[in-house]
Amino acid sequence: MSPAIRLGMLTPSSNTVLEPVTAAMLADLPGVTAHFARIRVVAIDLGDGSRAQFDPEPMLAAAELLADARVQAICWNGTSGAWLGLEQDRAICAAITERTGIPALTATMALMEAFALLGARRIGLVTPYLAAVQQAIIARWAAAGLDCVAERHLEDPGNYSFAEHPEAVVAGLVREVAAARPDAIAIHCTNFRGTRAAAALEAETGVPVLDSIAVSLWGALRAAGVETAALAGWGRLFGLPRQA
Repeated sequence: MSPAIRLGMLTPSSNTVLEPVTAAMLADLPGVTAHFARIRVVAIDLGDGSRAQFDPEPMLAAAELLADARVQAICWNGTSGAWLGLEQDRAICAAITERTGIPALTATMALMEAFALLGARRIGLVTPYLAAVQQAIIARWAAAGLDCVAERHLEDPGNYSFAEHPEAVVAGLVREVAAARPDAIAIHCTNFRGTRAAAALEAETGVPVLDSIAVSLWGALRAAGVETAALAGWGRLFGLPRQA
């Protein structure tokens, strides 16, 4: 019997999409399981109250509990680093690894790696977020050398309500962004219903579609040393090489 692979997932408390979708994806990888710990996240905006949701200590406490399950990687399945800055994500990952000894990553860090492996610089962005949050993401990406050539957002303060937008709405936003012919399209919210449509949208538009739930799982699997090709039916992401 092959040794079990356990992935630790730090999850926004009001997220209802991430866990069932991740479980459905892992049905294609027998012997790999995901284990979830929640931190309180109830609204997404640029105010101090929203920013405080992403303070390190609650994440570190949750990561320590995941470490009790002897997981091989820990992923923050939130996209806050996209607007607060990757330096915050890197700092929390370093702190998690220092405290637990376990490799750590975030949804946004994994997305940046996927962009690099694809050679993607002209980016499409689809989210449910408020305009101010969307513009903060675009500014952060511009500073990193990424050009957001098209974007769509739903002006939703979330976070619970993000899950209430049906898959067809998300797919429609992706199609609109694809008209600009970006190198890749990011659906960047782990409580948004884009995962199941991503592969079909890639086939339809010819553009790689990087859904954040899929990206988080892809990054966690790679951090745990697991090959991802068995999940190729979920999108082009899972066939990417280890290095560009």
